[in-house]
Amino acid sequence: MKEKLENLFYFGLGSVLLAKEKIEQAGDSAKGFKDENDRKAREFFEQAVAKGSEEREQIKGNIKELLKEAIDELGLATRSDLDELKAEVARLRQGQS
Repeated sequence: MKEKLENLFYFGLGSVLLAKEKIEQAGDSAKGFKDENDRKAREFFEQAVAKGSEEREQIKGNIKELLKEAIDELGLATRSDLDELKAEVARLRQGQS
């Protein structure tokens, strides 16, 4: 009888320890999946930011080109045109003095 109780006790203790090991393994496995998912999420975020930045620069270039075309079509003065006029006015003023 004592031997059966001892075996029952060891069976219970062994079962608890085996269950504990399995739970720890499952936890480690889940942590590995979490770490991998975190890494993939960071990579995706970084790629999305890079793509958005690249697209922003392309859109900015397109807008600048459209504005240049509109300025040319409307015959508006550009900054370089105004700078040339300022320089010419300055030369004319110096010539009058």
